[in-house]
Amino acid sequence: MSGPGISVVICAYTEDRWEDILAAVSSVRAQSRPALETLLVVDHNQALLDRLGKEYKEADDVRVLANAGPRGLSAGRNTGIAAARGEVVAFLDDDAVAERDWLLHFAEAYADPRVMAVGGRTEPVWASGRRPDWFPEEFDWVVGCTYRGLPRGRVRVRNVLGGNASFRRSAFDAAGGFATGIGRDGDKRPLGCEETELCIRLSRARPDAVLLIDDRAVIHHRVPEAREHFRYFRTRAYAEGLSKALVARSVGAGKGLESERRYATRVLPAGVARGLRDALLARPGGAGRAGAIVAGVLTAAGGYVVGSVRARRGGTTFSVPEVPAAGAAGPRAPAEGAALEGAGP
Repeated sequence: MSGPGISVVICAYTEDRWEDILAAVSSVRAQSRPALETLLVVDHNQALLDRLGKEYKEADDVRVLANAGPRGLSAGRNTGIAAARGEVVAFLDDDAVAERDWLLHFAEAYADPRVMAVGGRTEPVWASGRRPDWFPEEFDWVVGCTYRGLPRGRVRVRNVLGGNASFRRSAFDAAGGFATGIGRDGDKRPLGCEETELCIRLSRARPDAVLLIDDRAVIHHRVPEAREHFRYFRTRAYAEGLSKALVARSVGAGKGLESERRYATRVLPAGVARGLRDALLARPGGAGRAGAIVAGVLTAAGGYVVGSVRARRGGTTFSVPEVPAAGAAGPRAPAEGAALEGAGP
């Protein structure tokens, strides 16, 4: 096998996704370019840890690990990074399946030694069988998927999206791991942006670094029925605003909101115009999509304002841990001076 060895990290936290977790692992095992290993990291759920350990007890290609850090997706990913043996570490959501050439496209991009991160394309699999008429493609990030407005092909980007992404192992040596105190924590408020903060930090630590998205590296992400409703849409948009305030507090509003300005000034107005045009043409959901875009923008802006106010009042502290050498048991404590002040929910 030519090219870098790739370790795949899948973070899991609930037995409710048991079949999804097994499907995710199976999709990695079916890759045209085999993974070096699959690391299943369980987030403070002993029953799930025991069950997965039993399921893959005889598997040479799958290792089951307990999250060695605080509860949450960031610490789980850091645990996987620390244990990974591959030159590249890829991340796959526990409720997603990868297409057969997913890792092949990642590996091809790393032929350029300047490339430090490669992301892919994430397609939604709606529980109802179809996209809700009112749900705008411009807001597919709400359900963890690639949204309208991202560039197509293999292109340079500011940041990759964490559920379908890969990093050269040396990226974590240069920039540290995923910041804890930001990002997902089980079923709590759906915060995010931990991969955005990491990618900006990586670009500062390695100004020569190239970060790419290759939309041929495709995964299919399950969208549960509860996330097809406007209530979740609104909650997730508000949480995104809070998260963006946290990132801006860490890396500065210039970098923290660089991509978002283009999205808000070009992509979203075009989406509203399409929705209104569809409404005039009596196409289903046109007015709803236009309204959802406006509501999403206002809700996210409200979250950003609240998060920024909390930051000015002292906010909360999140940490950037150092990641041990490849194959180690777990992440080290945050380096001295790594604590960053930011706003939290």
